[in-house]
Amino acid sequence: MGKPTGFIEFLREAPSEVDPLQRLRNWDEFHLPMPEDKLRNQSARCMDCGTPFCHTGSLISGMASGCPINNLIPEWNDLIYRGLWKEALDRLHKTNNFPEFTGRVCPAPCEGSCVLGITNPPVTIKNIEYSIIEKGWEMGWIEPSPPGKRTGKKVAVVGSGPAGLCAAAQLNTAGHQVTVYERADRPGGLLMYGIPNMKLDKTAVVMRRLKVLEDEGVKFVCNTEIGKDLPVETLLNEYDSVILCVGATKPRDLSIEGRDLKGIHFAMDFLTANTQAVLNGEKGDNFISAEGKDVVIIGGGDTGTDCVGTSIRHGCNSVTQVEIMPQPPAQRAKDNPWPEWPKIYRLDYGQEEAEAKFGDDPRVYVTTATKFEGDDNGHIKAVHTVQVSWERNEKGQFIPNPVPGTEKVIPAQLVLLAMGFLGPEQPLLDALGLEKDPRSNIKAEYGSYATSIPKVFAAGDCRRGQSLVVWAFNEGRGVAKECDRFLMGETDLP
Repeated sequence: MGKPTGFIEFLREAPSEVDPLQRLRNWDEFHLPMPEDKLRNQSARCMDCGTPFCHTGSLISGMASGCPINNLIPEWNDLIYRGLWKEALDRLHKTNNFPEFTGRVCPAPCEGSCVLGITNPPVTIKNIEYSIIEKGWEMGWIEPSPPGKRTGKKVAVVGSGPAGLCAAAQLNTAGHQVTVYERADRPGGLLMYGIPNMKLDKTAVVMRRLKVLEDEGVKFVCNTEIGKDLPVETLLNEYDSVILCVGATKPRDLSIEGRDLKGIHFAMDFLTANTQAVLNGEKGDNFISAEGKDVVIIGGGDTGTDCVGTSIRHGCNSVTQVEIMPQPPAQRAKDNPWPEWPKIYRLDYGQEEAEAKFGDDPRVYVTTATKFEGDDNGHIKAVHTVQVSWERNEKGQFIPNPVPGTEKVIPAQLVLLAMGFLGPEQPLLDALGLEKDPRSNIKAEYGSYATSIPKVFAAGDCRRGQSLVVWAFNEGRGVAKECDRFLMGETDLP
């Protein structure tokens, strides 16, 4: 531990950000770098606690507690305090292939389980991780490192999201020839098109890492959907192993009156088309504009927040985010103790921008949509809502019941459905004849990742269901290890 009294001497200090009203003018990342002396003070707050839950990566009450990829957090905190940045980068890369992604988009379950967080604000682990990796890029320490020799084995990875990229990186390190297939026009999957540019810059951050992977020998084949543009039989015949990392991209729908009206879209269609427009410098035929419109977003979570931030940058007239769950408390509830993930009220970047622009948090809680109302042209013009009360049914399950007298009509010319995902799209799974679990995910045990078809593995959201990017990293690294063992009879991959 660098400074035994650091957690007493220094208060938690988060990095500065561009003012919300200023950053609404562009699609640039808005987090500002923290000076090195302040970073060292923040690292000094790490307590060298006897049981550092920050890197345990366990599941408690169904949520991540600690880092799912077991980042060696106390070690690189100590190294940063001592000014040993290169050594800190080496420790970070031992467990994390792409810290620049998690350092930007991970919700930081590590901080939720920080021992210091029991009595004080936790260590700023996420910002320190971000700072380490950016220092590495700045100093030129991150360079392509192709394997010294090739095994002669060929592996196909289907899907270039976080799980697929981790699997590809690890297997390439082991000397296998890896080809990654992506149906979109650019590789990156969720990292490219599921997260807006202001949270994760596509050119400066995502493509920067993809270029290193290409220089190390990973091959990316885009605009290729397996089962449509390339037969599954070709994949099975030409490769020694196949890893499916196709994500959970089937959106949850809302089948209420008026669902077929124009102007109602799935959130991911809205976000994907917007990022394509940002990258291409022009709006494509699939672009969905919020300019001058009253926008209603149904659903919370990161996707809902991203829709808020994107809609405001378009120049929307108003934005309302409808959430069926109650507003979380300001502090941990008694039934949500440390080291569980703290289910508390947070003002994320999108809501912060809405508050700055329109004067209030756009979220309305314990509310559900009951009807979409259209105009004479078949276009959405309003959303009918009602508040709900969560009560137990005869089976003891909590269900939402409408509260009479709380009905409301919200004007809307654009509705975005951000209610999560129901699992992977099924055509590829059906074409392969894969066995599925009761939730329609690919059936493959955690730790082995083997599917019902020999030499075919599955990892990430298509196996576990919708989850965090850092869990996709966990599974991508895990499936690479098991695939390497299958190909070689043993493995040295971590």
